[in-house]
Amino acid sequence: MKLRQIAFVAALALLPMLAAAQEKPVVLRASAVLDGRGHVLKDKCIVVQGGRIVAIHAGSGARNAAAYDLRGLTVLPGWIDAHVHITYHFGPNGRAVDKDETPQQAAYAAAANAWATLLAGFTTVQSVGSPGDKPLRDAINAGSLPGPRILTSLEPFFNTKPTPDELRKQVDQRKADGADLIKIFASKSIREGGTQTMSDEQLAALCGEAKAQGLRTLVHAHSAQSIEAAVRAGCTEIEHGVFATDDDLRLMAERGVYFDPQAGLIFHNYFDNKARFLGIENYTEEGFAAMEKAVPLAIGVVHRAMQTPNLKMVFGTDAVAGAHGRNAEEFIYRVRDAGQNPMDAMVSANSLAAQAMDLGDKIGAIAPGLEADIIALDGNPLDDITAVRRVVFVMKGGKIYKYVASGKSPE
Repeated sequence: MKLRQIAFVAALALLPMLAAAQEKPVVLRASAVLDGRGHVLKDKCIVVQGGRIVAIHAGSGARNAAAYDLRGLTVLPGWIDAHVHITYHFGPNGRAVDKDETPQQAAYAAAANAWATLLAGFTTVQSVGSPGDKPLRDAINAGSLPGPRILTSLEPFFNTKPTPDELRKQVDQRKADGADLIKIFASKSIREGGTQTMSDEQLAALCGEAKAQGLRTLVHAHSAQSIEAAVRAGCTEIEHGVFATDDDLRLMAERGVYFDPQAGLIFHNYFDNKARFLGIENYTEEGFAAMEKAVPLAIGVVHRAMQTPNLKMVFGTDAVAGAHGRNAEEFIYRVRDAGQNPMDAMVSANSLAAQAMDLGDKIGAIAPGLEADIIALDGNPLDDITAVRRVVFVMKGGKIYKYVASGKSPE
């Protein structure tokens, strides 16, 4: 009897593997592939089975496989946005805050943001700033809703009153609540000057405890003082950094800290939707004037970051209401305005971003064994960066969500 029980349990354990083995493979035929690690592959067949890439080779593909013809397009890994606010949206009143909005309306808006983001080619995002991210993340993971893979910080840390010991306990609670990482405000908003808010001791407590709990830390920091304090506190990644000095950039490179600056989308989204934000908290006329002045500084820091040896600059948009589904516009600002090499821009949203999230062995590249997160563009972003606007194929985890490449059914 005992042997039969063991055999039964072993058979149950094998069921997922058997199901994956029996699943019909899918072949993507591609004439040009950006592998996410800085290489261009020509005339390849990408074989997908069980949600993963199982092989890449030349030829007609696997026998008895459904084939999708992506030849004439540019195929690359699904993009990763390291900084979004996926639940932020314009309410029924047309404004960024609507106190009369129902929970149901907010939930539908968040789901719509997730869908728009996925269709735009972003198969993974890091959402940092709202407890509402969690149910959306969990619903997408469960397959109940379509959307990008979400990593969330839940509620960010911005209160400067708690003691270091109290902050450590709060980090522990975030982990218990299901946070994937910790988000910290070390400085004020750029609309308020960006000066340091958290003390050096508070930052050390937050980032030290997060590391002890196996969590990464993303730090909102604009001023040179707040950037240096966060880096020396052992934090994982610096966001924004509009006033970063060359010394700050070199320090990040020396300490292996990731840098996530924004070159344009976040600012222009605010300017285009000014009436929807104006009058809410620090979205004042003075705040908008400060953002106008920050635009050339932001472009400048991205340009200087590119020239800093060994600095790991990832791709993040800080997408808020109005920007979801337009995340790829940030590529255009980076390449056209800040002068980033197009291949480097792609890698920053693929393998480098995956590495920053400790997911380099799962996503971020087109390689056997990784998740089948694959997109295709009508055009080549290495020659024309505006091709990022023309996403015609989206696959996430082996499931196809968008296919308008040829209007044909799979072979």
